[in-house]
Amino acid sequence: MARRIDYSARYQYTVPQVYAAMTDPDYWEARVEEMRQYSPNHVENFHADDNGIEIELHHILPRTELPEIAQTVIRKDMVITRKESYSALGDEVTGKWDASIPAGPGSLGGTVRLFSTDTGCTLRTSSEAKVYIPMVGPKLEQLMLVNLIDLFRAEAAATVAWLEKNPPSA
Repeated sequence: MARRIDYSARYQYTVPQVYAAMTDPDYWEARVEEMRQYSPNHVENFHADDNGIEIELHHILPRTELPEIAQTVIRKDMVITRKESYSALGDEVTGKWDASIPAGPGSLGGTVRLFSTDTGCTLRTSSEAKVYIPMVGPKLEQLMLVNLIDLFRAEAAATVAWLEKNPPSA
């Protein structure tokens, strides 16, 4: 049975302002640069146009840095390919994301909504983790989701830092 979790990043900026940042390749490079303090990361592909945004990120987690329970299943450094896609700018922006690990024992992904609030906007990420290994699967799923929340928090902080350094005009 898969485990699910939601995370909401709240911004004092409008949907068009946050979306404008997300259409800028420099924003993604800055966000990845911030994430490099945790592990090697890079932008593999990026495309933004009037139809939306597509981004592919690679995260490399050294096996030695994985929790012991994960090391029992994963024998090499973990290379995670994360793909995100977002709809065109509108009153609400919707998207989806998934993360894959070659020969990985499960799946990780979810949906994203960027919507207006009274104080700015919220980026809500709903995630689902499923590990197909009896006995340790539920523990790994929970571990993945807890680590995702930490990742999403760091990415939200990087987004705020980007917007503060690059004040949006929209």
